[in-house]
Amino acid sequence: MPEPVGSAAANPSSSPSTSEQPSRWARFGVLDRVRVALLLIGLLCVATGLLPREQAADNMRRIGPLLLFLGSVIVLAELTKQAKVFDVIAHRLAILGRGNYPALFGLCVLFASATTTLLNLDTTAVLLTPVVLALAAPARIAPLPLAMTTLWLANTASLLLPVSNLTNLLAADRVALDATEFAATMWAPQLVSTAVTMLCLWIFYWRRGRRDADRYLPPEPVRPENPGQRALMYTTASACVLFIVSIPLLGDHIEIAATLAAVIAVGAFAIIDRRALRWSLIPWRLLVFVVGLFLVVPTLSRFGLSDLMHALIGSDSGAEGAYRAAGAGAALSNIANNLPAYTAGEAVVPVENRDQLLALLIGTNVGPIITPWASLATLLCLEFCRTHGVRVPMTRFVVTGAILAILATTSAVAALLVLG
Repeated sequence: MPEPVGSAAANPSSSPSTSEQPSRWARFGVLDRVRVALLLIGLLCVATGLLPREQAADNMRRIGPLLLFLGSVIVLAELTKQAKVFDVIAHRLAILGRGNYPALFGLCVLFASATTTLLNLDTTAVLLTPVVLALAAPARIAPLPLAMTTLWLANTASLLLPVSNLTNLLAADRVALDATEFAATMWAPQLVSTAVTMLCLWIFYWRRGRRDADRYLPPEPVRPENPGQRALMYTTASACVLFIVSIPLLGDHIEIAATLAAVIAVGAFAIIDRRALRWSLIPWRLLVFVVGLFLVVPTLSRFGLSDLMHALIGSDSGAEGAYRAAGAGAALSNIANNLPAYTAGEAVVPVENRDQLLALLIGTNVGPIITPWASLATLLCLEFCRTHGVRVPMTRFVVTGAILAILATTSAVAALLVLG
């Protein structure tokens, strides 16, 4: 039957596809354009010969397993969030605190540190931040301390395991350390970095003069509404546990553990709630950004960046070289971003200077908390603060971040040199 005159089909200006088009393009924001532009520039570098194709191919082979790991762990974490595992834990922690702010502070630090260490810092940024911000209203908790806890610990608690940060995976590959060996080397820097972060969080954001009240209201627990939700929650939680337990067993092939855990979570949703499975679960923005970086940064290194980084870092294998590497990594991370800062620094650190490379890693993991763009995790946490109406005063953010970055970086490098 033909459509009547004046219908949506007859009037293109009022058709659903036309009206929906602006909203689709609106989702493709400035940062997305930057990521795509970075990838296109990288491809152009290869096409024009500025970056030799053999070197580009070597870089892609190196990061291939890392991309599989990142994609899998983000899908796993997103489905775990949709199954309300994080909501259940966050509310249970707030209930366990019984209205006592110091107790809640310790529990939030434990939760954020564990999520960052075991499931990757981007999981803390993307999934834990909105969960704790949503917890603020029903519990009548000041949201800024919660936001800064996830933002800072997403960076400073990402030293212990290769899975905790993409830069860790690169460093572990470079110094030939499996997950157990890496943890045995980095436990002291992680412990010191987390302790300094706790001290700064309490002084700058959590103490009585920085929050609104002496006590908070414990919220009601989050419970699955039906057997299907309960099955999803238990299955995805079990998949996370399987992934965590597999880390020391699989050594250099943790992408296999992440993929297997993600497949379990996807399979559960395919059976129980297929509507939740969307292409948007795949973190294409992050994957595009990483591929672009590993084409552009090596090109820049061929045309002067390596000389600059070598002048900043030097080649000393002792304490001086370690602190120079950490300082250069932290500074460049806050000027540009921690991923290019690490890759540019790694290219000039001698292979035999293990401590210097790990100090560079500390600088690029712990240091990117001064400027909003210093790390992807920092950027994502601040974006969630904006969408949840949480105001983060920039002057206070920069000043307190600089103090923490200096204290935590120098202390963690000292711990590496003494106990690593």
